[in-house]
Amino acid sequence: MDTITPAQRHLNMSHIRSTNSQPETAVRSALHKLGFRFRKNDRRLAGKPDIVFPHYHAVIFVNGCFWHAHARCAKFVLSKTNTVFWQEKLTRNVVRDRTEYEMLMQDGWRVGVVWECAITGKDRGRRIRSTAEKFPSGLKRVSTNRTANSERFRCSTDR
Repeated sequence: MDTITPAQRHLNMSHIRSTNSQPETAVRSALHKLGFRFRKNDRRLAGKPDIVFPHYHAVIFVNGCFWHAHARCAKFVLSKTNTVFWQEKLTRNVVRDRTEYEMLMQDGWRVGVVWECAITGKDRGRRIRSTAEKFPSGLKRVSTNRTANSERFRCSTDR
């Protein structure tokens, strides 16, 4: 049973942002301090990636653990109310994410994912810096043969 009224639930849900979330801005800030320059939420690309490195032909998605159904994560807890709706919605989100990653990789982009749980919690600042510092190894300059370079680049936040 829900402990808040439908009006309160609506207000809470309306305050959840799709862009410029705290984890996203924290990762962008850390990458900028490391000297990286990028675009934000490029609509021309599948999935409108959170961070786009045109120079490296790479993108980063900063995913919230709940909204993207992060498996084996303490931050992902399926709602006890309206469970069928949430299960279907989150499954659609996961399928959509995979499709968008595949489309980007087919177009020669390298795709990285940062999960919310990897950059929040105790010692948040250190975790964000550590995550940002791992990207340069995945962002090595690519050759002109983009199809040979399309892959998911790995970092400690991939699961």
